Amino acid sequence: MKKFLFSIFPIIALGFIFFRPVSSLALDEGGCLKCHQYPGLSRLEKSDGFKALHIDENDFFKSSHGKFRCKECHITITQVPHTGETKVDCSTKCHRGDDAKVLPENYPLKGFHKNEQSFIVAVQDESSCRVCHPLYPHSNNNLVRGFLNMHTGFMFCELCHIKREKFKHLTYDWKNTENAEYSGKAYGTYFNPLTGKTHKTEKFISRIAAFSAKNGDKKLLINTRDINKAQKYLIKEKKLTSDEKKKELDYFHKDISRKEISVACNECHSSNSILNFNKLGFDKKRSKDLVYLNIKGLVTKYKIFYFPNLFGQ
Repeated sequence: MKKFLFSIFPIIALGFIFFRPVSSLALDEGGCLKCHQYPGLSRLEKSDGFKALHIDENDFFKSSHGKFRCKECHITITQVPHTGETKVDCSTKCHRGDDAKVLPENYPLKGFHKNEQSFIVAVQDESSCRVCHPLYPHSNNNLVRGFLNMHTGFMFCELCHIKREKFKHLTYDWKNTENAEYSGKAYGTYFNPLTGKTHKTEKFISRIAAFSAKNGDKKLLINTRDINKAQKYLIKEKKLTSDEKKKELDYFHKDISRKEISVACNECHSSNSILNFNKLGFDKKRSKDLVYLNIKGLVTKYKIFYFPNLFGQ
């Protein structure tokens, strides 16, 4: 993976997102919303727990701070990934006087963008994966963990992580609709089996899963049989030796594999996608957007991005 210095040209040319009006792009001069516009974008770290990274552009631009560039407050952001760069200086444009500084100093900035963020709080999940793993499980890779966690609202773990060489006649389809609880606006996809079309969700969500299909029958490849065994494992986990723990985990992960980031992205977002988005009910434009999602290049080709000081901040 390479290091890359951002210039104004790739910021304009990469044009990752296909859905935002041109007028909004002018307000997001730093290109922050190219990544942060995605609902479900989140971070999970042992040090400070879950943090939503999504920013709804319309809600943000309508807020009292929408007229300011992100970097005018987030002064330490110079590169991607910028996990850990949390310092905010509210005195750059607004709170300059001694009296004006009191408000931001006493304000809990951790929830500052709460009204502009959307993420799933809870979803019905029958998979044994969820016994041990949280709803947003990815935490190790600083660059891509937010993007990986975002997939929670669209697919089951097994779709990406299943050992495909162990199963024959693999196919991918929607699992039954589930209830989902959201913080902020509902997002994701609801698949209507009667029409065979996808729709924006309101309170129900459909997620794509892996199936083994043979002779017209489809077997759902989600491990629901080991839920009780996984719950018992958690109870005794701290008392196990390292060898005993490894043996238990090898059992739970016998059909599961890790994926290189580039492999994981290209399996779905490429012309050779394992998913037939048209068959899954997406219209032609949305299917094309998903196949040629340009944001993929950021997380597969480069390790670090450095932002130039374009606007004197």
